[in-house]
Amino acid sequence: MELISAVAIKGEMSKKSAEQAIDAVFNVIKDAVVDGDKVQIVNFGAFEKKATKGAEGTIQFGERKGQKWVSENSFRVSFKAGKGFSDAVKVVK
Repeated sequence: MELISAVAIKGEMSKKSAEQAIDAVFNVIKDAVVDGDKVQIVNFGAFEKKATKGAEGTIQFGERKGQKWVSENSFRVSFKAGKGFSDAVKVVK
């Protein structure tokens, strides 16, 4: 499924208008999550930024066995599906 075409058909709009609307929605979500805000879309789901803790260890096998490694603290994007979305996916068709 090609998202822009599907939105244009469902929304009875041009592909250009659908593309602009989709780009605007995704940019708002991206900018908010980057800023640390949680974005909730009712019956669809929620996007948020989550911190991941750095780690360190020792390589256990191979040519580099015994060498230390370190990963830095960072962030990841989390998506949790909403009830309406989850329920729709569970329906057997």
